[in-house]
This record gives sequence, C-alpha cells and structure tokens, in this order.
Amino acid sequence: MTISRFELPEVEGVLTRDQVAQTVDAIAGVQLPDGNIPWVPGGHTDPWNLVEAAMALDVGGRYAEAERAYAWLTANQHAAGCWHAYYAGDEVKEHTLDTNVTCYIANGVWHHYLCTRDAGFLESMFTVVERAIDFALDHQHPTGEIEWDADPARAEGKGALLTGSSSIYSSLRCAIAAAERLGRERPDWEMSLGSLAIAIAHRPERFLEKERWAMDWYYPILSGVLRGHAAHARIASKWHTFVAPTRGVRCVSDQPWITAAETCELVMTLDAIGLDDRARTLFEWVQFLRHDDGSYWTGMNFENEQFAELGVYFTAEQPTWNSAAVVLAANALGGRGPTAGLFRGEGLPAGLTADELIEAGTAIEAERAARGQR
Repeated sequence: MTISRFELPEVEGVLTRDQVAQTVDAIAGVQLPDGNIPWVPGGHTDPWNLVEAAMALDVGGRYAEAERAYAWLTANQHAAGCWHAYYAGDEVKEHTLDTNVTCYIANGVWHHYLCTRDAGFLESMFTVVERAIDFALDHQHPTGEIEWDADPARAEGKGALLTGSSSIYSSLRCAIAAAERLGRERPDWEMSLGSLAIAIAHRPERFLEKERWAMDWYYPILSGVLRGHAAHARIASKWHTFVAPTRGVRCVSDQPWITAAETCELVMTLDAIGLDDRARTLFEWVQFLRHDDGSYWTGMNFENEQFAELGVYFTAEQPTWNSAAVVLAANALGGRGPTAGLFRGEGLPAGLTADELIEAGTAIEAERAARGQR
C-alpha cells in the first residue's frame, strides 16, 4: 500500500514527512509475509512491540500491513486469551504469559479503528481484545494492581510491575472505548480501571521495586493515570536522574545508556501534560540515532564524550519497535490525524470516580452476602 504523504506527521525543523515515511518503510521492510513483525530481520517477536510497530504502520497509512500484523496475532492467540512473551516465527521462544504483553493489542486495535474508521475491523477483532483483557483482569488483586506473570503453574504470584500495570491501564481504556463504540459495554472493566488507577497513583507498596528503570518513572503519566500537579511533580522529581542532556533518556539510572524508545516515550509523556518545549527538545536530541535507511539505533553508551562522538552503540541493531516509538512520538508532536492525541487520552474513558467505585464495591459485597445467605 502506498503511503500518503499528506497524512504523515511532521515536526517542523526536526523531522520531515518524507523522513517519517522512510522510517515507516524501514519497519514495513522487516514484516514477514504472514504479518509477523520481528524485532530485526531473522530475530524474535514479542506481541507488545509488534503492536507498536503496527501502530507506526498505521500512522504511515499502511493499513493493509497493519491488519496483517493483527491477523498474525489473532492466529497465535493462546486458548486462554493471552500470548507468550517471545516467538521465533510461529514457534514459542519464551513461554512466560505476561499480562501487559497480552493487553497491548487493545491499544493497537483502537488505534487502527481511529485511523480507518473501519467498524467491521473493530467488530472482527473485539473478541480477540475481550479475551486478552479478561485474561489479564483475572490476575488483578483486590487492591487494584495486576500480576505481571500469569503462569498458571506457580503457587504464588511474582508480584505486580508499576510499568506493566500502567500500560494495562491504557489498554483497558482503549478496550472500553471499543466496547462502547460497538454497544458492548463492560461495566466490570470500568470498575477494574478505577481500581487499577487507585493502585498506580496511591499504593506504591503494591508494586515490585524497579525505581532504577526510567519506565517506572514516566509510565504512570504516559498511561493517563497522573495528570496536573501530580504529573509535573513526578517528572521534576527524577528529571536529572534519567535525562542525559543533549543525548536522551537513560533506560536505567545507574548505566550510561540512552535509548531512542525511552526517550520517545518520555516525549509523548511530556506532550500529554503540556510540556511541549521539553518534548520537542528531547525529540531533537534523539535524531542522532537515526540510521541512513530511516530506522533508529536502539541507543548509545555515552560513558564519555569521546565514545559518544565515535558513535558507540550498545546494541548494533535498529529494532522495528524502536523506530516505531519515533514515529508515534512524531505523530504526537506534529500529527493532525485522529490518533495524534491518543497518548494525551483524547476520546478515552477516565474510569469510575472514587464515589462510584465505593458504591460499586458496596453493591458487590451486598451481592456476595446475598449469595452466602442463599
């Protein structure tokens, strides 16, 4: 499918429409005939990053290629509604059943619908999304957080990840939006969304300690849980911990590694809360990782300026998901289409209020009591 340059985003003075198109082309060039989008040619695939790559294809107008990616996911969905962590072709490479990896298909399906307004596609994919979301919510704790590893063989949970639960929050919002569009409201999902938001915003002790990872810093904002003063304060609290001036965002606080993906996710986070100038500055910084073919290196080791100037990349790869993050950030900053505001939460439900959650919980407890009496 030919990309329409008129629909492509442009970040003036930083990235042109033709350059965005070239990056989309680089992602499409790795896609296999069956729709699978591995990290790199001949590499493995994980469902979360495949969805991110498919979303970038949609930004570039490659709707048929995106639909092939979702067809691959549909064909490989586990009987329980989930996906394994990694695949090599159609074969499972890593058997972990990750709830966050499973849920991200909701973001992609809703994103594709916004791009195409194809209600038939949304209808055909809703059962796939519904099974994925229900699978993850079966592993939600009463305190709101969601187990990251849903292995049915384990006796006790491994715990919840703040980044993973935050990503599921955004996926659940997209799933609810899809359900409402199709007239298949799921009030239980809305209750789960509200409970999850409370855990992310107010129960840090319920999550595994991963503070050295940048994603734990910004994902509660990127997902849409935190806004206003709480979001701005969180950004300020660790800006100097994770942001390397003129380079980008460290993936972990104690290593001299900056990555294109984390930097672009922070770009979208800053855009979502109105910090436009900082978002644009970071997006400018990340362009030094651009490859001649339009793809982006994973990141760079900037241990000292000499190494940085020599271009010492800590992985000699340009993964599809990495390039996709750049496309999505460009769309957030300079897009004019229906998906440009998705990471700002435009058109997505916010979930139940505290009063509504309390009332719903009261009703559930009353129902349980009535069942017990019977």
